[in-house]
Amino acid sequence: MIRAIFLTLALFVSGAQAAGIPLRLIAFNDFHGHLEPGSNTLALPDPDDSARTVQVPTGGAAWLAGLIGQLRQEVTHTAVFSAGDMIGAAPLVSSLFRHEPTIQVMNAIGLDFGVVGNHEFDAGADELRRIAVGGCGKNAADLATTSCVTGAYAGAKFRLLAANVEGADGRPIFSPTLVKEYGGVKVGFIGVVTRKTPSIVKRGGIAGLKFRGEAATLNRYAAQLKRQGVEAIVAVLHEGGAVTTDWNDTACGGASGEIFSIAEQLSGDIDLVFSAHTHQGYNCVVDTPRQKGLRVVQATSYGRGVSVVDVVLDPATRDVDRTRTDSRNIAVVNQARGKYPAVPKDPQVAQLVAEYAALAAPRADRPVGSILESISNSTPDGSREATDSAAGRLIADAQLAATAAPAAGGAQVALMNGGGIRAVLPCTTQPPCSVSFGQVFTVQPFGNNLVVMTLTGHQLKALLEDQQKPGAKEPRFLQPSRTLAYTWNRSAAYGERVRELRLNEVAVKPEARYRVTVNNYLADGGDGFRRLLEGSQRNGGMLDVDALVEFLQAHPGYAPERNPRIRLAD
Repeated sequence: MIRAIFLTLALFVSGAQAAGIPLRLIAFNDFHGHLEPGSNTLALPDPDDSARTVQVPTGGAAWLAGLIGQLRQEVTHTAVFSAGDMIGAAPLVSSLFRHEPTIQVMNAIGLDFGVVGNHEFDAGADELRRIAVGGCGKNAADLATTSCVTGAYAGAKFRLLAANVEGADGRPIFSPTLVKEYGGVKVGFIGVVTRKTPSIVKRGGIAGLKFRGEAATLNRYAAQLKRQGVEAIVAVLHEGGAVTTDWNDTACGGASGEIFSIAEQLSGDIDLVFSAHTHQGYNCVVDTPRQKGLRVVQATSYGRGVSVVDVVLDPATRDVDRTRTDSRNIAVVNQARGKYPAVPKDPQVAQLVAEYAALAAPRADRPVGSILESISNSTPDGSREATDSAAGRLIADAQLAATAAPAAGGAQVALMNGGGIRAVLPCTTQPPCSVSFGQVFTVQPFGNNLVVMTLTGHQLKALLEDQQKPGAKEPRFLQPSRTLAYTWNRSAAYGERVRELRLNEVAVKPEARYRVTVNNYLADGGDGFRRLLEGSQRNGGMLDVDALVEFLQAHPGYAPERNPRIRLAD
């Protein structure tokens, strides 16, 4: 009898080892505090016509939580995580309260960990530490500094990972790895952020920090995990790429970008790669010099989708059985559209979001102007590289108007970074459409101050040439005010692309001195525009969002200017 029991038990264990241990990995990225759905959509394949897509309403924390809850219920073992930019560059309902609502929502969802993205550093490393560990931040008389509005803030119940961000002592400022055990098998997660972070956040907030290379850091910690007996290893990077095919096409046609270059350098110890940063959706299976069939996935942004990777852990090898891995991206549908049903929303998260939305409403709903049509932050012709957009022209004009008076700095031109324009200013009803403060803040959520400085004509032209430095595949255009115009010669060499540079229709002279307005992020060398550090006679100004509000109030029924100020040479 006892022998029969042991034989049965042995057969059971043998069968379990053959079956393996299923583990579901659920990831999202670039959430950016989009607690409410807003007007977010995804273009998904039309089930009735494979040649077409349908715009499906997606996103919202309550629906994201609901879908994650469903996915968890289907399996025994799961890990849920963010691949970075969970906070920062966010709508008012998150930013106004120092992103504490977003962290509380993630606690309610039950996040296992979050990788630090570049936008987590928007308010500096010290504020990020407070967000992680809890405690009330110092409140001030500006936009996004109302802390602990509902009581004590307890911080994140999940761990933050940042293996390649080191302090002055050479040690990571957050945990580099997390090891979790599923059915007796350990799985190691390594988190890294783009090494370019110092060029895309305010330098003052990250003083003394070093951002190491992504691939070298991942390989180093993967080897360390292997020495600790961890064979199943997952890399989670806040860096990304793009594809030209559907977000679930594993062939990934037209794949390009940093993430694929990084994947080429990864050791064979790393079994899966979750990525972020580029707000794209893809589900790639790629061959690299060290392994075949490496999965590289990303789930768009703003909580509109999740990446789900189902793996099987082999109890004998304690590793991922790569022949049994399945991956897919799933839309977070919040309103049924055609054959796409809505996912159920999580009532606890819905209530939490509603409470903060009600607290933000008096400021968010305040009308500040009106527009005659939607004002886009991209150019309508996707076949040509973007120069300046309608939203860029509006914001640059607003910043010039706010700083043109002699007492405000005497600005002659304003330049705005395109990456700081986070959304379309919508007009979806019969015009004129009312514009609320919340909508304006969603377009410009960083709370940057304006800075007026003096540049020579030579420095101004050199700054514009730096929009596409040697080695860059595409230009990164600064958005100019109405006073500045020039021709960009795409085929010319660096240093010779800017032609016919004119200020108020007068040719810019190399030795003349001009007063230029930028936000303090750019003034600090942000987005790689380090020539702005050369600017002299600096004057501080109002908040960028206040400048835009004042401009809209002064121009009711604003119609977007259609003509670009940067002309492309044929």
